[in-house]
Amino acid sequence: MTMIKKVQLYDTTLRDGAQSEGISYSVTDKILIARKLDGLGIDYIEGGWPANVKDEQFFKKLKKRNHFKHAKLTAFAATRRVDVSVEKDKSLCAVLKAQTPVVTIFGKTWDLHVRDVLRVSLDENLKIITETVEFLRKHDKEVIYDAEHFFDAYKANPEYALKTIVAAQDAGAANITFCDTNGGTLTCDLIKIISGLKSKLKIPFGIHTHNDLDLAVANSIAAVELGASLVQGTFNGYGERCGNANLSTIIGILKTKMFIDCISNEQLKELTKAAYFVSEISNVRPAENQPFVGRSAFAHKGGVHINAIMKNPDSYEHIKPELVGNHRRLLVSELAGKTPILIKAKELKLDLDKKSPQAKKVLELLQKLEHQGYQFEAAEASFEILVKKALKKYKNFFVLESFRVIIEKRRNGKITSEATIKLKVNNVEEHTSAEGDGPVNALDNALRKALRDFYPQLSKMRLSDFKVRVLDAKTGTAAKVRVLIESEDEKDTWGTVGVSENIIEASWQALVDSVEYKLLKDK
Repeated sequence: MTMIKKVQLYDTTLRDGAQSEGISYSVTDKILIARKLDGLGIDYIEGGWPANVKDEQFFKKLKKRNHFKHAKLTAFAATRRVDVSVEKDKSLCAVLKAQTPVVTIFGKTWDLHVRDVLRVSLDENLKIITETVEFLRKHDKEVIYDAEHFFDAYKANPEYALKTIVAAQDAGAANITFCDTNGGTLTCDLIKIISGLKSKLKIPFGIHTHNDLDLAVANSIAAVELGASLVQGTFNGYGERCGNANLSTIIGILKTKMFIDCISNEQLKELTKAAYFVSEISNVRPAENQPFVGRSAFAHKGGVHINAIMKNPDSYEHIKPELVGNHRRLLVSELAGKTPILIKAKELKLDLDKKSPQAKKVLELLQKLEHQGYQFEAAEASFEILVKKALKKYKNFFVLESFRVIIEKRRNGKITSEATIKLKVNNVEEHTSAEGDGPVNALDNALRKALRDFYPQLSKMRLSDFKVRVLDAKTGTAAKVRVLIESEDEKDTWGTVGVSENIIEASWQALVDSVEYKLLKDK
C-alpha cells in the first residue's frame, strides 16, 4: 500500500449529480450548494459545462461575487471536437470565458469509443488529447484530465489506454483521474489495474467512480489506499443511473477510519447538515439509512442493542455520532423491550420504573398496537401522547363529537372536498366546515378553523409530509392502511401515525396527534 496522508476532495454534485433522475438545479440552487460545500472544506467544486446556458450564468454570477474561501471553482468540458481546432471549439472557448482557475477535461480512453463514437484513428485521438490540454495550459489553467471509461478501456486494450493518459500527462495535465464511467468494475480488478500502471505516472492521480455495482465508495477508498490524491464524487451519491461515489460517506471514512485530514474536525461536525442541505435544495428526500449522515445511521431498535448501548455506546456504534454532526436515536418498538420506554418516560419527566405495572402496561399496549400495524419509529409524537394517556398524565385539548367528509365530482370534471366537524373545547361546542384539495386537507382545514380561536398558535404549524402505506395488499381496497404525517413549526419537526381500514380515519388519527402534540409542546 502507498496510501498518502493528504487527499483532496472534488465535488461534482452540480454537474454529475444534476444528471440524476428527478433533479434539476436552478442557478440559485447551484450557488447555494457551492457555498455550502466551500464552507465544508471541499477542495474542488465543479460547476458544470460553461457551454450550457444555465451553467454559463452560474459561472458569470460567481465571478461577480466574492471568491470561495477555500475551494477552487472548476469548469468542465470534453476534448476538442474532431472537426475543429482548439481555438475554434465552442466548448473550450466557453471554458476560457468562465475564467475558472481549474478546468477538468474528459477524453476518450477506450479504443471502442474512439472508433465507434468519435470515428477517428487511435493516433488522431491522442493528438486531440494533447492539443486540448496544451491549449488550456497555454491559458494558465490547472488541468485535471478525466480518463473516461478507463478501467473498461484498460481491460480491452491496456497499451492504448496507457498511451492516452501519458499523452495528457506529457501535455501538462496536473492530475490524471481514472474514471469507472460505467460503474461496472470490481474492486479486485481496480486494484490490479491501478497497481500495474501507477508507476508509469509522473503526476498525481485521482479516482472517479459510479455506483452501478454498489461499489463506488469501496472502489474510491481502494484507490486512495493505492495512492490516489484526489477523490471525485457527489453529495448523497446523486448521479446518473445508480449514482456516483457518495462523497459524504467517503469523507466520513477518510476522516474517522483512515485518519486522513481531508477536512478539519470542526468541518466534519457539519457533514450531516451539509448532506441534508444538499438533499433539501435537490428536492430529494434524504436516505434514512445513509452511512454517517442518515437519520437511521445511529438508530437502535433491538432490545439487546439498546440495553448494551446504554451501558457502553461502543458496543453497537462504530464512531461517536457527534463527530459527523449526527445523533443517537433509540427507537420505540415491540422489539426494543422496556428500555426505550423508560428512557422516553425520563425525557418526558415521568417517573417510571422498569419493574412497575405501568411499564408493563405501556409495553403490552405498544405490542398490541404494533400487531395492528402501528409503527412509532417515525412517529415519536404519537408515542409520547400514547405513553401519557396510558399513565393517565394527559388531558385532551378538545373532544370530537363527529366529522363528515363529502367528495363531489362535478360535470366539468372538477373535484371538491368538504369537511364538517363538531367538537368541544372546555365544554364549548364548535361546529364548522371547510373545503380542501382533498379529503384530508379539508379535514385539516376544518379542524384548524374550529380550534383557531382557542389555540391561535396552530397558525404557525403546517403539515410537511403525508405518507400512506397499504399493510395487506391481498385484501385489495379493504386493506388496512398506515398513515404517517410529518408536521413542523418554526422550531421543531414531529411525526404522528394512524392505522385503520378506512384511510380517512387513519389520516384523522395522525392529524389529531399532530395538532395535539403542537399544543402539548407549546404548553
